[in-house]
Amino acid sequence: EVQLVESGGGSVQAGGSLRLACVASGRTLLFDDYAIGWFRQAPGMQAPGKEREGIACISSSGTTYYADTVRGRFTISRDDAKNTVYLQMNSLEPEDTAVYYCAADSIVPDDRSWSVENEYDYWGQGTEVTVSS
Repeated sequence: EVQLVESGGGSVQAGGSLRLACVASGRTLLFDDYAIGWFRQAPGMQAPGKEREGIACISSSGTTYYADTVRGRFTISRDDAKNTVYLQMNSLEPEDTAVYYCAADSIVPDDRSWSVENEYDYWGQGTEVTVSS
């Protein structure tokens, strides 16, 4: 079993930055075996059947994937010694307002799978990001 806890959310003005962290724990955890993805769900979209948007992923080997909506503004990185994945978010826009979730995938992602919710085995509870104009 793997537990994920997100932190770093908050309120910021447009153009500002935030850094989210996702810390993993668990008795059988081999953190560096997992790909970690970041997803987000905008306000009003938290309902059954409403998919979360995959925005970034980093594989166990360090390969990174980004959604077009965040490429060039967001950077994902990992520190396996700390069981932590970071999401540095720069040039934030009001459209980035959402609850951000991290998720762990025991399967090596590819260009298709990294952004698919059902590919991931474990999820955190989310951290809220609000960007005001």
